[in-house]
Amino acid sequence: MAPIGPTPSNVASQENSKDNTSSAPPLSRVISPIVSLILRVLTLVCLFVSLILLTTASHESITFTFFRAYRYLCATIVIGLAYSLLQTAFTIFHVSTGNRIGVDGLDYIDFYGDKVVSYVLATGAAASFGMTQELKNLDSGAGTTKFIMTTDAATSLCLLAFLFTAISSIFSSFALPKSA
Repeated sequence: MAPIGPTPSNVASQENSKDNTSSAPPLSRVISPIVSLILRVLTLVCLFVSLILLTTASHESITFTFFRAYRYLCATIVIGLAYSLLQTAFTIFHVSTGNRIGVDGLDYIDFYGDKVVSYVLATGAAASFGMTQELKNLDSGAGTTKFIMTTDAATSLCLLAFLFTAISSIFSSFALPKSA
């Protein structure tokens, strides 16, 4: 018959198991710099191809500059490219040396910069999707289908770049200092 209640051997084994679990290191939520670099490069590629598609889209004398939404998309792409290029350079430095540039305050710049740029890219894509839909509704066989499809592809790539930047923002939040 087993004894009821704690015995000295049970208490000792429970204390040892508590000691073993408390000495284990906490799980890290820091994302590998390689993953961050991949996201930054994917963002750069999407934005660069989107800019090329947008600026080369034309039909006869109509270009993207005729439409305010597409000019806004171009501005958001350029802002996203500049920010992503800078962050990609910082991430390449981090991957190659193992050290980050600057102090802990740059973690906040990464986090909030990713947030702001992702929302800017999202608004550019949203405005352009609306413009593209209006142009599709107005297209009465005028031959602007190629122009509309090209700008729609540029807008889709901008939206994809937004998703990569938003994911990067989530990952950069893991690097923020934890407050007590």
